[in-house]
Amino acid sequence: MHRNELDIKEEEKKLYEEYKQKLAEIRKIKKEGEAVGQVFTKGLLPLYVLFILSLAPTNGNDIANQIGKRTDGLWIPSTGGIYPILKKMEKKSFISGKWNDESKKKQKIYNITDIGLKELENKKYLLKDRISDALHVFEIVYKDLYEK
Repeated sequence: MHRNELDIKEEEKKLYEEYKQKLAEIRKIKKEGEAVGQVFTKGLLPLYVLFILSLAPTNGNDIANQIGKRTDGLWIPSTGGIYPILKKMEKKSFISGKWNDESKKKQKIYNITDIGLKELENKKYLLKDRISDALHVFEIVYKDLYEK
């Protein structure tokens, strides 16, 4: 190989290493962003649904409304997101649901079970640090963007 070819090979190798490093950084940023988002969608909503049901039996629409009231309207989850959670929780025996009128099956009222209360305490414990980390990330981003 000529000297010029060796230089090109070295430059290609260097560029490839830089590419791999940048790609790893992008993937890390993406993963961190997804982790923060998942706190809300995968961790926080099911936890908060259990919390609302620990206060009193109610239906899916009311759960969404109660979350909206408790968060001053800043977070009102769709019932389309709540009902699949209720269905999963019912299958796991965290909650039990009964139709308020068996003949019409108009509205299902959900109660938290003893297993569900244990799950609520367990999830609260497991997610506490993640929720705290998400709050910290939001504080940093807010300060960076708005408090210069």
